[in-house]
Amino acid sequence: MLNLERLRTLDALARHGSVSGAAAGLHITTSAVSQQMAKLEREAGQRLLAKNGRGVRLTDAGRLLAEHAARILSQVELAQADLEAQRGQVAGELRLSAFPTAARGLFPAALATLRAEHPVLRVRSSELEPERGINGVVRGDLDLAVVLDWYNKPMPLPDGLVKAPLLDDPADVALPVGHRLAGRDEVDLAEFAEDEWITWGEGEFCHEWLMFTLRSKGIEPIVGHRAAETHTQLGLVAAGLGVCIAPLLGRHPMPAEVVTVPLRQRVRRHVYVVWRADADRRPSIRAAVDALRAAARNVAQAG
Repeated sequence: MLNLERLRTLDALARHGSVSGAAAGLHITTSAVSQQMAKLEREAGQRLLAKNGRGVRLTDAGRLLAEHAARILSQVELAQADLEAQRGQVAGELRLSAFPTAARGLFPAALATLRAEHPVLRVRSSELEPERGINGVVRGDLDLAVVLDWYNKPMPLPDGLVKAPLLDDPADVALPVGHRLAGRDEVDLAEFAEDEWITWGEGEFCHEWLMFTLRSKGIEPIVGHRAAETHTQLGLVAAGLGVCIAPLLGRHPMPAEVVTVPLRQRVRRHVYVVWRADADRRPSIRAAVDALRAAARNVAQAG
């Protein structure tokens, strides 16, 4: 009989591609992963791993069993979700992530609501960029992730995920108070062709969106500084080091040396929460989505 936890280890190895990645995803040691796989090989009666340089790779038998493991674990997830739904109790552990400004703008209210209304639910949260959050949900390391896309650049979602909208987050340009355009009622991105931009990290979805949007207007962006956190970007703007895109979510309080000006072509990013379809009936998932939606409504009303 194949052991379910060892199949879970094999599934993690297949998804992460390494023993260390599987260990991190399962929150166990690398030696525990190796021990589980050795036991699973004895149960299967075949070699499932082969050396690959300093790491390992799945053998043909390993890949075959990993495909079955993924389906088995999905069925187990469905069974657990159905049992939770039948009990109707919001309990157990819930792991969720959000990109930094959503973590700042939504998590305090949403997680406080979950703690007050469902005291036996254990919530574990982390800050992750949208791509990493989606990958975490797909791999099973996370139950939900708050992610985003932009009005002109959607975020592709893998099959098997469900999403619910939270809010449309308007974005302005943040300028130093002494900037030549600081007193305007609205501006066009093309007017910043000679300005230095303060943007997100190389390869991050929001950075790629800004580069894509500026280049679509015939502007080759001048990137002066990079910072993951909105308030770091605003601090650099306050020092007169450039301009940045400033979404409403998570940007308050604004530095006194910074003003925001709306763009003539309104810019919005769509914020939503994603989870696995096979966990859709879990009461804890539904409770978390409701709490996040309530927090998002409060942000929209205050905005």
